[in-house]
Amino acid sequence: MSRAAIRYAKAVLSLAQDKKATEDVQKDMQDIITTIDNSAELRMVLSSPLIKNEVKLASLKEIFKSAGDITQKLFDTLIQNKRVDLLANVAKQYIVLFDQLNNTQVATVTTAVPLDKSLSTKVLAKVKELTGNEATIENVIDESIIGGFILRVGDLQYNASIANKLTTLRRELSN
Repeated sequence: MSRAAIRYAKAVLSLAQDKKATEDVQKDMQDIITTIDNSAELRMVLSSPLIKNEVKLASLKEIFKSAGDITQKLFDTLIQNKRVDLLANVAKQYIVLFDQLNNTQVATVTTAVPLDKSLSTKVLAKVKELTGNEATIENVIDESIIGGFILRVGDLQYNASIANKLTTLRRELSN
């Protein structure tokens, strides 16, 4: 993550706190991340030096026309400073700062199949027990782990995957 993206995210969070709009801006940032991640064309437009900044700004304002005033000002500022290519990173960093502010964190759970509701609830309870903080779950599907799960919260990781157990068993048998 670039220092510039972190600075922009801190500035946006500060402004959002002043205007008591941190949650609205958080929703906007989540929309930005999702949209940019799902659109190779938008990523190309934002990073291309051949496309004029006015076109980039008009595109952002049209795509995110439901975004709040603070988010719209972020678009203007990034365009003026010729840093619009940082938009996705600024949005991701804002989410991190927002979560820190609210004592929540993202628990990444890697499973072979999608988590169901009851398992999600159990994972959230376990994360709260381990860290003392609330968490949101991001479920990553990776069929190569065969079964079980890998839980990652901040710098903690718990690997209870079948693939990990097989690797451990293989290592023990070879010794």
